[in-house]
Amino acid sequence: MKIFAISDLHLCLSGAKPMEIFGDAWDNYLEQIKEDWQSKVGDDDIVLMCGDMSWALRLDEAKKDLEYVSSLNGKKIIIRGNHDYWWKSISNLRAELPKDIYPLQNDAIKIGNYIICGTRGWTVPEKNRQQTEEDEKIYKRELIRLDLSLSFASKLKCSEDDKLICMLHYPPFNSSLENSDFTEILEKYSVDKVIYGHLHGNTCRSVNYTNINGIDYFLTSCDKLKNKLVQIY
Repeated sequence: MKIFAISDLHLCLSGAKPMEIFGDAWDNYLEQIKEDWQSKVGDDDIVLMCGDMSWALRLDEAKKDLEYVSSLNGKKIIIRGNHDYWWKSISNLRAELPKDIYPLQNDAIKIGNYIICGTRGWTVPEKNRQQTEEDEKIYKRELIRLDLSLSFASKLKCSEDDKLICMLHYPPFNSSLENSDFTEILEKYSVDKVIYGHLHGNTCRSVNYTNINGIDYFLTSCDKLKNKLVQIY
């Protein structure tokens, strides 16, 4: 079993919001993703998707986008991004989504020796830049959700061979890759690998991979990966 990751597909197969308007990096991006995905992923493999899957506002509007993801090889584990407005009740999602797509929310799933958990996260403040009151409120709430997710995941660990993977939508550090409240929690639970998305374009300060205090961090926004899956395990 192999584990891959990609995020921020921003699907809109209804045609209401084509991504091509955001630049050349998005030209034929879905065809590129599908070709790479199908060439790498087998039926028993897992693809982790870190949010912003669809522009849809409601679950019924996201149907075509979800069918596209379901048509691709492997099992998919997803978390919510800041633009996934179609993501409402987790119980409804689990009842309605195709069986090969599994949403995480404040919990975890174990497949083989891999324990996977996740939450959305929030923007980590830049150095010498104050958070707004609203940002601080959401930031603190997401820290609680991350701790809940990792606490749930830690209870599933029963062997030294088990690997803990945490999915976030927002990066857990600022553009200088400084330690944060998020990285502190990740280190407390001895996470092995963290994957995240949200960042786009050539102008944003980002790295596709880094290791901080023994944890591997992968940026998986599709345009930053040239529309190719990154292999995590």
